[in-house]
Amino acid sequence: MTTDAAAAPPAGAPSSGTPAPTVSARPRASLGARIRRDRQMLLLMVPGAICLLLFFYIPIFGNVIAFKDYQPYLTISESPWVGFENFLELWDDDRFLLAFKNTLVLAAVQLFFTFPVPIGLALLADSLVSPRLRKAFQSVVYLPHFLSWVLVITLFQQMLGGAGFINQQLAQHGMDTIPFMTNPGTFPLLVAAENIWKDAGWGMIIFLAALSSIDASLYESAASDGAGRFRRTWHITLPGLRPVIVLLLVLNLGSILSVGFEQFILQRPLVGADAAEVLDTYVYYEGVLGGGWSVGAAAGLANGIVGTILVLCANKFAHMLGEDGIYRGSAK
Repeated sequence: MTTDAAAAPPAGAPSSGTPAPTVSARPRASLGARIRRDRQMLLLMVPGAICLLLFFYIPIFGNVIAFKDYQPYLTISESPWVGFENFLELWDDDRFLLAFKNTLVLAAVQLFFTFPVPIGLALLADSLVSPRLRKAFQSVVYLPHFLSWVLVITLFQQMLGGAGFINQQLAQHGMDTIPFMTNPGTFPLLVAAENIWKDAGWGMIIFLAALSSIDASLYESAASDGAGRFRRTWHITLPGLRPVIVLLLVLNLGSILSVGFEQFILQRPLVGADAAEVLDTYVYYEGVLGGGWSVGAAAGLANGIVGTILVLCANKFAHMLGEDGIYRGSAK
């Protein structure tokens, strides 16, 4: 026979007819309270926000001259509207089509050769056991990021130029010199090498920060199960880096048409305009030097529109892979 005490629920447990107690949500602070709480950080943001407003957002309105026949002696409002005539002129301009083609080729080569290098450098630096050796390696690889493109091109010219160190050694040994810096056919590879040498260290720092967030117990468990270095890298490290890889890939695709200005305008006299003419240099020579302000603005606006479309497509692809990308998709 079952007693009432045995049938009763344990002490402290809610009865079947009584709903479980709910934890009340913490009330959200008011806007004024949050401003007072974060006032120091907001004050630190003011100079950067002002510079961003003055030198980025306000000049965006100047893109209206892409739809006008802008003349420097007239104001923007006085310049006549021409609609899409400037864009149609770009479509008929062989120089613009050449610059667009060169930009796509150079951007694809840079993305293919440059993007994986920081990942490899981060894995190499993370595998170094000695902290002192690791710091020295990071400093040496990261240092070229602070050099200007003028200095970078000068260093490459001293090493690979016609009178550079390598060609001097080849000539002294009776071999033919190699036109590293003046060969239009290998110019995309030269550009990729320059970008790797200059900016691979910056990307390495980002991936090293992502590596530090991976739980070390995962490696210990995999090693205890007999997984070697390659399998640990393939099944733990790379999946842990995937969110950062996807994010940087989306951002790089957004700026894929902005391959750089200084790097190409400095080397344009060496390899010729047919190889080094990109959209940025086209806007400079056509808009600033040539006086085609409206056509140059149309080229720059088209560049920004294509970059925006690429970012949206790449971010959508990131959502398909299960990653957030640069912003979260709408909840379903």
